[in-house]
Amino acid sequence: MTTDDFYGPAENYFHKLLGPEPEPGFSDPVELERNWGRRWGRGDETSTLRMVLVRRPNPGMADIRADAWSEEAQALVDPDRNWYYKRATPPDMDKVRDQHQQLVDALEAEGIEVVIAPELPRTFTKSVYARDPLLTVPGGAVIARLAPRMRRGEEASVTQTIAALGMPILGTITGTGMLEGGSFHMLRKDLAVYGTSIRCNEEGARQLERILEPLGITLITVPLPGYTIHTDGQFMVLDDHTVMANPHRLPYQYLAQLAELGYDIIHPHPDEQNSCNSLMVRPGRIIMASIYPNTIEMLRKRGFEVVVIDYDEIIHNGGNIHCSTTELIRDWS
Repeated sequence: MTTDDFYGPAENYFHKLLGPEPEPGFSDPVELERNWGRRWGRGDETSTLRMVLVRRPNPGMADIRADAWSEEAQALVDPDRNWYYKRATPPDMDKVRDQHQQLVDALEAEGIEVVIAPELPRTFTKSVYARDPLLTVPGGAVIARLAPRMRRGEEASVTQTIAALGMPILGTITGTGMLEGGSFHMLRKDLAVYGTSIRCNEEGARQLERILEPLGITLITVPLPGYTIHTDGQFMVLDDHTVMANPHRLPYQYLAQLAELGYDIIHPHPDEQNSCNSLMVRPGRIIMASIYPNTIEMLRKRGFEVVVIDYDEIIHNGGNIHCSTTELIRDWS
């Protein structure tokens, strides 16, 4: 029996008539909206933010103890490696919860839909930093693979959370790759930056490049110096022609590349270098922690609007506002 005998000539005709249609590609905005319901992902760092992922501070932060001070680390360090806190006194949990609520309130005041990932067990003391387990690009998300053992497992939780929303998952870092969202930036829809480091290895970068290539996204890989773990503490895009960067924590070659791409590079106040770890919510408007008054003043003089919240109690836990948020949808076309 031939195939024609089994299906008949009419069936063969309909297969030819109705498909296949490889174009337009997966990330075409019309295709996304038709098949996945939303224009998921983001194409840059500054366009209007529509939906963001956060996670509440983990109750296990209350387990951080004052008797765990390490002179070498200049921090409170758990001998079982479940936490560290960059201050001699443990966190004030009332302040921690209040300051995170300030962030959520500030986001919602901008009209942004805030998605709160579910709480994890008490050992996940860094899970408030919702950026690291994934990154987003036009069309969907890439699931990361976190470097520290104490954070492994956050990836599965965010996968379940965003999949339940209907967001496409474009890839997952596997094998020995290590990749964290805090070291990734979209400069524009077809160009991204990824910083390799002690926490973000070259194998993770190779896998990411393979995922991005069919999406038409070129990846700039930036080897970070010393024990710098992520790019987002050292660098942020302010608009189409301006970035704020800490030049001594980034390679000269990368700074030169930014200049070649047409960016003016400005610097935060020297006592406020971590102010780069802030969040653009729409063109010209930033959410930033109140402990950076000099940088805030400088940005306002340059015409930026800065929404100021208290966030120092969470910053001592090892991350900042940018670390605590992941864009699920920014406007792009």
